Amino acid sequence: MDEDEVPTSWCPSGEAHAPEAVVLGVRSGQDGAVVYLADPVPASRVLGEVPEGVDPRRILRFASHCVSGCVNRRGDDCTLVERVLAKPPAGAAGVPRCHLRTRCQWWSQSGVDACRRCPAVSTRHRADDELAELIADPATTREQLDAWIAAEAG
Repeated sequence: MDEDEVPTSWCPSGEAHAPEAVVLGVRSGQDGAVVYLADPVPASRVLGEVPEGVDPRRILRFASHCVSGCVNRRGDDCTLVERVLAKPPAGAAGVPRCHLRTRCQWWSQSGVDACRRCPAVSTRHRADDELAELIADPATTREQLDAWIAAEAG
């Protein structure tokens, strides 16, 4: 890398059809948590293998470049990771091994807390998952998430 070259940050909840997209992991188990791949696999090599009628985001997590026009972008920050961090972690979540970490926007912005919650993130969630809908909505504020979580807990 040249000294003048700015490294590209990557979104761990990226677009599957972006030219540079890679498969970050596979959703598995009852909870649908992501199991991360040891090495990146170009999304273009995998998308054609997904059965017709199955949304690839249901079974795979993709990473792609962070882009300035993203609805989750505020300056240099990702507001999606801010909303993801509002959700309490599920149990004693460890930090997954991830090939993306050194270039990950979420890691550079929020560190290990983002990594602990990342396996639970889905780019395609069930329609009846109200909390996931709130987290995915760029218009949702942290205060709204805190209020929803408090109401569910109380």
